[in-house]
Amino acid sequence: MSAVIRKIVTVVEEVHQEMGKAVSPPTRRAAAIAVIENPFAGRYVEDLAPLIAIGEELGDMLAKRAVAALGIDGPAAHSYGKAAAVGSDGELEHAAAILHPKMGAPVRKVLGKGAALIPSSKKRGGVGCTLDIPLGHKDAAFVRSHFDGMEVQINDAPRAGEIMVALAVTDSGRPLPRVGGLTVAEIKGDDGLR
Repeated sequence: MSAVIRKIVTVVEEVHQEMGKAVSPPTRRAAAIAVIENPFAGRYVEDLAPLIAIGEELGDMLAKRAVAALGIDGPAAHSYGKAAAVGSDGELEHAAAILHPKMGAPVRKVLGKGAALIPSSKKRGGVGCTLDIPLGHKDAAFVRSHFDGMEVQINDAPRAGEIMVALAVTDSGRPLPRVGGLTVAEIKGDDGLR
């Protein structure tokens, strides 16, 4: 089953200044969001395999759109994260089926690596709800400069029978990070932690 897509939205955020101090180069985040029909809205279904397949399809498409929006090659991405909101006729397990079993592999393929778990969040919400997409370094979860998040919202989604699915990618960490910890230069990238 392929996703029945009503809308795709891509958002790019650039931070040029923080607390009056220049951020150079600017930090950039992009989120690609698909609003899709929930094929299981309003009813309990035991086998969620069709949503798992949709997650794999969306992982590839959204990752390509997010890196294209940043104007970078996939391997140049630093951080990633994913999130989904089901409308009122869906259940959280519908979001989990899209986000977890198969979405990660195509994202990692587009980004050229991704040793760390992809941070995620899921929720049920109505039209206009916000998604807080957690972010972490794609190859080393302990890089504190990349503990971050991106908030996105679509004014008319998710409708009751829809799912809003988002993937965020960055080309850097937070603006002006200074809380210590493992640095990008120290990443080994073997175990997804360091």
